[in-house]
Amino acid sequence: MPATPPDPRPAVVPMRERLPALRPFTGWDDVAPDVLAAWDAPYGPDEQWDLRIEEHQAPGPNGPVPVRVYTPAATATAAAAARAPRPVLVWCHGGGFMHGDLDMPEADATSRGVAGRAGAVVVSVDYRLCDEPEALGGRRARRFPGTPEDLVIHAPVPLQDVLAAVRWTVAEADHLGIDPGRLALGGASAGGNLAAAATLSLAHEGRAPAASLLLYPVLHPLRLEPTAEEAAAVADLAAMLRFSLETTRSFTENYLGRPVSEAGIYDFPGLADTAQLAALPRTYLEADEHDDLRISARRFAEQLSEAGVEVEHVIREGVAHGHLNRIGLPEAAQTMDRLAEILGEL
Repeated sequence: MPATPPDPRPAVVPMRERLPALRPFTGWDDVAPDVLAAWDAPYGPDEQWDLRIEEHQAPGPNGPVPVRVYTPAATATAAAAARAPRPVLVWCHGGGFMHGDLDMPEADATSRGVAGRAGAVVVSVDYRLCDEPEALGGRRARRFPGTPEDLVIHAPVPLQDVLAAVRWTVAEADHLGIDPGRLALGGASAGGNLAAAATLSLAHEGRAPAASLLLYPVLHPLRLEPTAEEAAAVADLAAMLRFSLETTRSFTENYLGRPVSEAGIYDFPGLADTAQLAALPRTYLEADEHDDLRISARRFAEQLSEAGVEVEHVIREGVAHGHLNRIGLPEAAQTMDRLAEILGEL
């Protein structure tokens, strides 16, 4: 029997095994070029899905909100038009309320992957971003056309943009080929915060979405006390992968534009009480194993359970914060698999 020829492709190093190489460095600017290249190397090829992708604008109180709509291409055929309307996911990328756009993998690759897997429509929201604080460089966030010149972007502006995108999605249900009764609202990191806050706001108006899908979200204004297991999972992380007390306070104050003590439940839904949380729909909470923010997800899952909300809490093992931004990462595919399954159950 002939020998199997060797695979010419280099073995892909899992994220867990890439983490130690970053430990000697205190910031991304200090990382040696070869180490940075190895860290950023794709884990596999981009996924390919047959989708129709369209750019739209949702009217909002702060000016138009850009949204990108991902629709399985089969809906363009006459046969598909006769099918029942599809479920829809309104999706919010992360970036600390200061960074991110519709082209980052956490927005684009995730939207493609979920739409393709679920046969669902995904509406990705390009909400307005806050400027960076001076301590982080002071970079001014991009300004969308139609934004009032005097608008200072802090909470609740990004949340208002997300709510505007949800309203537009529902209003355009016939055009989009969706069932507004099968609408899920989701996001990652800071986008997970906005998705949770928008869900809470809609629930209190009596218009809750069918499900809330939150990936490594930040739901409390300051970092909570970790369990021994949670502390051990981040103890050896490089400094730039950590969310220290100082870092979370800086992000929170920059997002709020006011003291942390003035944060409300629609800024950080983890501040809501049991009665306020009881209005929430089915919630999926996924946290990354090597991530300080997993504490917030765990605590919010506990709060939801105490409020009688149906909640599923998952730890995605072997990955650090933001794993949906890693092209070809097997764990990212597993996450998209689960999101698609939930959309199929709505």
